[in-house]
Amino acid sequence: MTEFIFIFIFFLILLVIGAPISISIGASAVLGCLWLGYPLVIIGQRMVSGIDSFLLIAIPLFILAGNLMNAGKITEKIFNFARELVGWIPGGLGHANVVASVIFAGMSGSAAADAGGLGTIEMEAMTKNGYDKEFSGAITAASSVIGPIFPPSIPLIIYGSIASVSVAQLFLGGVVPGLLMAAALMVLVFIMAIKRGYPRTPFSIRMLAKEFFASILSLITPLIILSGFVLGWFTPTEASSVAVAYALIISVVVYRTMNWNSFKECLLESALTSANVLFIIGSSSLFSYLLIREGISARIAAFLLGISSNPLVILLAVNILLLILGMFMEPGAILTLILPILIPIARGLNMDMVHFGLVIVLNLMIGQVTPPFGVCLFVVGDVGKIEMHRLYRSILPFLIPLIITLFLCTYIPQIVTWLPYALIK
Repeated sequence: MTEFIFIFIFFLILLVIGAPISISIGASAVLGCLWLGYPLVIIGQRMVSGIDSFLLIAIPLFILAGNLMNAGKITEKIFNFARELVGWIPGGLGHANVVASVIFAGMSGSAAADAGGLGTIEMEAMTKNGYDKEFSGAITAASSVIGPIFPPSIPLIIYGSIASVSVAQLFLGGVVPGLLMAAALMVLVFIMAIKRGYPRTPFSIRMLAKEFFASILSLITPLIILSGFVLGWFTPTEASSVAVAYALIISVVVYRTMNWNSFKECLLESALTSANVLFIIGSSSLFSYLLIREGISARIAAFLLGISSNPLVILLAVNILLLILGMFMEPGAILTLILPILIPIARGLNMDMVHFGLVIVLNLMIGQVTPPFGVCLFVVGDVGKIEMHRLYRSILPFLIPLIITLFLCTYIPQIVTWLPYALIK
């Protein structure tokens, strides 16, 4: 136990001095193996086995799909349609921001891709039309976390791989929570727009029809992916391939908004992002192996069960723990580190594993927009050139509808489970 305390302190020191999360976890895990006298071959074996999964192939492919859609100007067409659809409501562009994020969520599964790609278009349009820069950044960051909840979802793929849970059911389980998050955010935008006098655009059925037909090929992408799961046309990994092929075809052949140079940039950016995500998963797998072998996981589980054996109380404790961790760490790292501890507890208490997975990912996504280290806040602040202390203040009201949604989904499991169990047996 003493050795592990020093290893954990070493991990925290690396984080504090600014080392990437992948290096912090990996270096700490390697130090632990050396200190505890594990054979060196264990290091390579455990890191490779952590990513040796057919299911995880979907991660780089969904990342590539999101980058192709951003580079191919597909996100711009999505936002234009969303603006015509809901722009007439008070705070119109704020609502368009949320609706566009829901549509884009059905294609990429990444909060960072939403915040960095679609967010650029959204914030520019909002600031040009009289919205405060801080408000524009806050709603962009808050709506971006819908991406990993509404299917497809990279964090849910990781959860499904580790917990051996149907990813198709997890994806369908995210539909209603994703829509609920969007509705809650739009209610807050409406209230703030009335209070602050934000503008709205006139409704035009002609312009709505024009933008709908201009973006229809983009809009049906989520429908294709969801239909594929429900009808058994393809697996989640195959769905990621379909998303890449579809994004490439409509960008190159239909819209003609992508050239060879932009395609190469997409490949490079996707490769770098994917390598980082998978290295985090591999390093975290090694760290988790140490936790289990040294009995730390069992002690933590015993501590949690010592609080209560009531599933509702355990879920509350898990929510608090993950909300805190999500402020400081990348979701993939948290999932790989914490799931070997939490999954046996959940199974022992007969919790539904689809419901449990969505609750975990909801927590981690809220952490991505929670000060001081929410990743999406840094992305939005960089893209929108917003000072971080201003963005921290402006994001706080938007955490309220997200946390309300979290607790509704936590304590009313049917919000998550009814759709996947109704459509997939």
